[in-house]
Amino acid sequence: MNANLYTLFERTFAAAPEEACLLVRNGPVVHRDELAALSAQIAHALVGAGCRRGDRVAVQVDKHWQVVALYLACLRAGLVYLPLNSGYQKAELAYFFGDAQPRVIVCGPDRLGMIAALAGDATVLTLDANGGELGDRARGEPTVFETATCGPDELAAILYTSGTTGRSKGAMLTHRNLASNAAVLVESWAFTRGDVLLHALPVYHVHGLFVALHCALLSGARILWQPKFEPGAVADALPHATVMMGVPTFYTRLLAEPAFTRESCRNIRLFVSGSAPLLPETFDAFRAHTGHTILERYGMTETGMNTSNPYDGERVAGTVGVPLRGVDVRIVDGQGAGCAPGVVGAVEVKGPNVFSGYWRMPERTRDEFTADGYFRTGDLGCWAERCGYLRLVGRAKDMVITGGLNVYPLEIEERIDAMPGVVESAVIGVPDADFGEAVAAVVVAQPGHTLSERGIIAALKGEIATFKVPKRVHFCDELPRNAMGKVQKNLLRERYSPKPANR
Repeated sequence: MNANLYTLFERTFAAAPEEACLLVRNGPVVHRDELAALSAQIAHALVGAGCRRGDRVAVQVDKHWQVVALYLACLRAGLVYLPLNSGYQKAELAYFFGDAQPRVIVCGPDRLGMIAALAGDATVLTLDANGGELGDRARGEPTVFETATCGPDELAAILYTSGTTGRSKGAMLTHRNLASNAAVLVESWAFTRGDVLLHALPVYHVHGLFVALHCALLSGARILWQPKFEPGAVADALPHATVMMGVPTFYTRLLAEPAFTRESCRNIRLFVSGSAPLLPETFDAFRAHTGHTILERYGMTETGMNTSNPYDGERVAGTVGVPLRGVDVRIVDGQGAGCAPGVVGAVEVKGPNVFSGYWRMPERTRDEFTADGYFRTGDLGCWAERCGYLRLVGRAKDMVITGGLNVYPLEIEERIDAMPGVVESAVIGVPDADFGEAVAAVVVAQPGHTLSERGIIAALKGEIATFKVPKRVHFCDELPRNAMGKVQKNLLRERYSPKPANR
């Protein structure tokens, strides 16, 4: 039996080849047979460029619909798809190319010169909305391609982690990883052929590439393809959609968009949020504004999706639900024993969705798995006492240890965020001669509100233990975030750590 992920999508295409698949904003309507034909042609072009099964194809292009055909072509040919953030620059790209050693690099025409200089022995081909060189090579190729027979544990993709605590690691994802997660999400979120997914996410990340795209391709849903997230354009498209997936920033910006109304959401059955924590205030404000309750879930580059709030059932703000079918999640203390409800510990996961390891890092891979096969996620969490859902409290690397005592940033952030005049906050640990680390808070204030370091500290002292109260409170206009909306606390630590005295 062929475990190639593409065979699952192939069945959907064959069932209704003439149906629309991608409805591109300010662009064409792409039918399933057209997408299948183009992916076959690109697969032939990649083979013609020297690609052989197992070779890596690195991709750094803008978000246009032809990227979907390129991704499917790599699956069909048994190649390993390597998407790269469109914001990566020369030094970052040099590392990725040197580490992954792709056979082919696909880039936008505007980056051809820089990437060609970094490519080494790789063939560099351009791809843009008009086709580019890869499109030219594909144009005369056959529109049929025999899908490569792949085992379930063969690589389908490598995605590099953000590398905020060291050099980026390439997470190796197999056909089994991706196929199992896609099937479970379609089931859990009740996707059908009648759905229309509004897709405004980037496609170099798990959320947009695997979660959103796979749910639509596997269920036969149509996709409203947005080249990027623009609140006005998304609000205009929403009446034509039934599902939207986004990061928290999408939802906060929609709430500030005049065209985003309860009426514009009339056909939506599901809003999904992930990739970064959703503030309870945003959760509540969104429900009040639209009548819809956002569904939060929890996933990682290395695992795809692990848990989800229920589609049918109570969705609880500040939680990410229960394990998906086939996924086992446990929370353990420092000795590996299970934690009682309400007790914070390390989150570990196991299941067919969990990656096979880090590319060319066997020792790091061994370190990240327990003896009984669980992946150490690096996240800290607890089982919520009232509902039993998973509640994440932060990354282990973000936990502050001050004077030998553990401080979980989320506990303090939630209290600061609830104060009048606060937009949001981030709590970090900074070096301290006496305590090893000192707790510090970085706060974004609402325009017109007067907040002070002294006032915030005084308010917290009456609510939490003294060792948890920030020693310093800094103010900024906005918190630094990556492309998926996660606050980059490493940058905050660099910015606000005490500078060594001049000698």
